[in-house]
Amino acid sequence: REEEILEQYNLERNGYSISVCRIEPENNCHITLEAFKNSKEKLVFIGNWNRNGYSRKLKEEYKDKYSNIILLNSIYDLDILYTLRKNTKNYIHGHSAGGTNPSLVEAMFFGRPILSYDIVYNRETTKNKAHYFKNAGELQELINNLPDNGKVLQEIAQECYTWKRIAKEYEALY
Repeated sequence: REEEILEQYNLERNGYSISVCRIEPENNCHITLEAFKNSKEKLVFIGNWNRNGYSRKLKEEYKDKYSNIILLNSIYDLDILYTLRKNTKNYIHGHSAGGTNPSLVEAMFFGRPILSYDIVYNRETTKNKAHYFKNAGELQELINNLPDNGKVLQEIAQECYTWKRIAKEYEALY
């Protein structure tokens, strides 16, 4: 089924970057798209492209205008999402609000390099082991010179973010 899914989206293993999020300004989708528009690297960006003015504007600006940028509407089929995330070259995490973000933690388990927006929450979640950006230029530099930090992040996820560990910590609070 994995091969079928990759074929359905015309993707090759380790041949694309991925970002999955709500298309909102605080997730810095514009930075990710800007970084990829002049890149040879392929980007698969999954989100709710018809939700608001921000998302619709980005969709209009980027959809079908850059051969390396694929904008997909939200995908709720877990097999498809798992396959797309598992076979990516790297994960782009643009979130700049909130605390520990579930999509960042989930991405860590795949053992792929993570390029993350540079804020304290993301640094804390990844124990300062991801690669960080604050603008499109910095992200483009990371894309072009991709350092592999995936295994280290996978180890952090397995050590810190398992249900067994979290349940044990909650039990200690009682």
